[in-house]
Amino acid sequence: MINNTPQVLTIAGTDSSGGAGVSADLKTFMAQGVYGGNVIVSVTAQNTRGVQQVQMIPPAVIAEQIQSVADDLSISAVKTGMLGDVQTVHTVAKALKTYDFGSYILDPVMVAKGGAKLLCDDAILALKTQLLPLATMVTPNMPEAEVLTEMTIQTHEDVKAAAYKLQLLGAKNVLLKGGHGSDIAVYDFALLADGSYFWLKSQRVDTERTHGTGDTLSAAIAAQLALGLDMKTAIIKGKAYVDATIRDGIQVGHGHGPLNHLAVIAKENQPEVIDDI
Repeated sequence: MINNTPQVLTIAGTDSSGGAGVSADLKTFMAQGVYGGNVIVSVTAQNTRGVQQVQMIPPAVIAEQIQSVADDLSISAVKTGMLGDVQTVHTVAKALKTYDFGSYILDPVMVAKGGAKLLCDDAILALKTQLLPLATMVTPNMPEAEVLTEMTIQTHEDVKAAAYKLQLLGAKNVLLKGGHGSDIAVYDFALLADGSYFWLKSQRVDTERTHGTGDTLSAAIAAQLALGLDMKTAIIKGKAYVDATIRDGIQVGHGHGPLNHLAVIAKENQPEVIDDI
């Protein structure tokens, strides 16, 4: 019997310690039950303590990788992570306009957990003008949303305003992550393409083992969409998985440790869906 496993693609950089980037995406794809292809845009010397070196891949090689995947695999969802420079953003944007890879999840990675800047200023502008209009969903954290919207986000109303602004910039759906807050609970805000919205409330876990959280969440949502779920359900399931990978932590490294991608989602730890706050 042939197993028609959905095929998804990640376009991102490597992490030599295995916790973020393409490593996190492929682990997440496997945990969600989909097959993952990968296009490497950069190679990093990186561990749980920080990023020591970044080597970008030439744009022509990136384009060739994407074409190779398009020529052979049947991709039904794609996500992008750390893209690094403006040439890479241009290359990826051109490819996404050329090939039909289904749903596109844009994770606008700008800064690593250890503080290293991963996206230069001209690349941020290119991301806003070239990739946001292509995105089925964009998944920024609060600092990233502030950069993209050029506004300060402090209150729940600010979160809503930022999400609407990101939608006006072209993203069909927006998931604005609340993990950078200081409240006991974490509130993520989802604005959908039809204008509806909801909040996800989950308990904050006191841990430094959160390396690769954003990569994992965007990859999980891409996988769920490839499996045929609607956007709201894909977001809820993706968030529940990420919460489990944090809650059921593993001890790796001496800094911001990685997630446990083998974690099982516990029924009692599902995020709470709230219509409004």
